[in-house]
Amino acid sequence: MNSWLPRQTVQRVLSTNAEVEIEIATRRRAMNMRPIMQGKDKLGFIGIGYMGRPIARRLRESGFNLTAYDRDPSKAEQLIRYGGTVAQSVSELSATCNVVLSCLPSDEAVLDIYRGPDGVFANAHRGLLVIDLSTVYPSTSQELSRLGSEHGVEVLDVTISGSTPAAENGLLTLFGGGNKDCFDGAESIFRVISHKYFHLGPSGSGATMKLVVNTLLGIGMQAIAEGIGLGEKAGLDRNRLLDVLSQTAVVAPAHAGKLQRAMKSDYSPQFPIRLMNKDFGLILHLAAAVGARMPAAGAAFEVNATQSGEGAEQDFSAVILQMEKHAHVGSEGNGRT
Repeated sequence: MNSWLPRQTVQRVLSTNAEVEIEIATRRRAMNMRPIMQGKDKLGFIGIGYMGRPIARRLRESGFNLTAYDRDPSKAEQLIRYGGTVAQSVSELSATCNVVLSCLPSDEAVLDIYRGPDGVFANAHRGLLVIDLSTVYPSTSQELSRLGSEHGVEVLDVTISGSTPAAENGLLTLFGGGNKDCFDGAESIFRVISHKYFHLGPSGSGATMKLVVNTLLGIGMQAIAEGIGLGEKAGLDRNRLLDVLSQTAVVAPAHAGKLQRAMKSDYSPQFPIRLMNKDFGLILHLAAAVGARMPAAGAAFEVNATQSGEGAEQDFSAVILQMEKHAHVGSEGNGRT
């Protein structure tokens, strides 16, 4: 820019140039936000665990081309019978797919998969869309978005609410954070795996909403467990108590099925208690960061952690056992002991 031009003219030209660059970038982004299509786009799925397996299976059976990766190859290989393929590495998967979905158990696992020379971002082509379904701390989602943008990759945090039966039947609820146009473009995926999906705001919003929802899930289960302990201690028949509770308006659908399973002493994991325990940690960490008091969540976390620490792989509803233990009653008993 020639120095003899008036300052206002220079500023006007610079402003115009910036607007043009923004417009060009917006058009390029719009081109990359075309709707995802079954049979045309290739999905990669990382993390074939409790939730990842039924979600990936539904996507494959609905017609999506899908390649799976898991650190345990035998888990990814379970999708071969449904027509899926298996990648031998994260780099292989990310280099050959248009969309990468991940469903992983911790913040550390998520960051390990995406960062570094062998991670998703280093091997992705520009225009790739990442949809992370993991329950993680909001700042982790924001960090993924930042790292993705450095490689020309859009990242959505789309957290999931619902247990394995809901995943198997495509009845999950999804909470999305990130670019709204990208979220809308991924509706063909969301329609296959969920019956409701919501965009909450910028990166990290989906992760935050999931922690809000799991606060209610965890505290609600603890409240029910305490009520069961009270009812049994006061002499109510255990099975009758659980059956009637499951049919009341105050017990949410997410908890009602847990009571039916508890009648059979079935605490096999649909949502493992170790993951609920991890989520309580994220919830209380976020609460401390933003200055929100959560005494009920703190108390529920203690009971959850105690039951989780007993070592068995159980459903998060196993806090019922912990409260029955405190009340000196048990699943084999009926009323007072």
